[in-house]
Amino acid sequence: MVAHAPLNAATLPTHAVPAYAVEVRGLTKTYQAAGKAGPKQALKGIDLAIPRGAVFGLLGPNGAGKSTLINIMAGLVNKTGGTVSIWGTDIDAHPRQARASIGVVPQELNMDPFFTPREMLELQAGLYGVPKAERRTEELLEAVGLRDKADAYARSLSGGMKRRLMVAKAMVHTPPVLVLDEPTAGVDVELRIQLWEHVRKLNREGSTVLLTTHYLEEAQELCDSIAIINHGTVVACEPTATLLRRVDAKALTVLVDRDLDAVPAELSAFTAELAEPRRLIVRYQPSRQRVDGILAALAGAGLGVVDLSTEESDLEDIFLQLTGGAHARKEIAHDAA
Repeated sequence: MVAHAPLNAATLPTHAVPAYAVEVRGLTKTYQAAGKAGPKQALKGIDLAIPRGAVFGLLGPNGAGKSTLINIMAGLVNKTGGTVSIWGTDIDAHPRQARASIGVVPQELNMDPFFTPREMLELQAGLYGVPKAERRTEELLEAVGLRDKADAYARSLSGGMKRRLMVAKAMVHTPPVLVLDEPTAGVDVELRIQLWEHVRKLNREGSTVLLTTHYLEEAQELCDSIAIINHGTVVACEPTATLLRRVDAKALTVLVDRDLDAVPAELSAFTAELAEPRRLIVRYQPSRQRVDGILAALAGAGLGVVDLSTEESDLEDIFLQLTGGAHARKEIAHDAA
């Protein structure tokens, strides 16, 4: 690789900073026939526009096309049709500049087992043309919890440590766009929190983060917007809050002031169940029913309310609704295990 100056949001001139960190238009990818299997169309006209400075989630079941999309962005897979721009640079017109604008943490662990983490980061920074005085090797090792393993051979690291080292490698040139493809798979809870604190810091400093994950609560917590891909097409692309409102269902849990043997008849207009002698769960549609109607029905039954709480729809509900229900649930359980 020919050395070149690293590109990032801080060093690019103001006029060169694009509105969108990543723009994908009409992207298609068809893999050629192999053996008895015919051609496979992995991407079917993908359109995405990821705003600069966002934390953007890319979700979908296994085989949906997420990895193909990321590999095209990184220059590892040739697209069949459409256009892709990274930080305002077309990947076909200026491939080297586009690749310098993106850091990718792949699912696969690819590293030389005889290099130490420090050597690996120094080499990666050199390949990206980062001057020695501007390299952040020690800072990155500290950020991913590998400072005490800086001089150990990579082959001696645990799976979780190798995963964190891959994250540090993607950050050496301070790319304006950081792609994290299942970065926390196999990482324990404490280190996952540490990793995301650093990712949030990078985002606050101007990096755009594109995240794929099967930990749906992670995407719900971190992402400003989320796109869901299924069978090579985008089935949803919205701000996270908007996406969560797609499921018109809530559950109200009510603790009443006396024991019950059955659901009061006054709640017949709602879907209600008796979870415990004094605990009722009432499911309702916010677009059609209101909480005050439930409370009025309870009062009509002569019940006092001791406590109550509501349960919102979560991202898993949306994901299952858009990608195939039980089949998708099976994949989530498998990948989260």
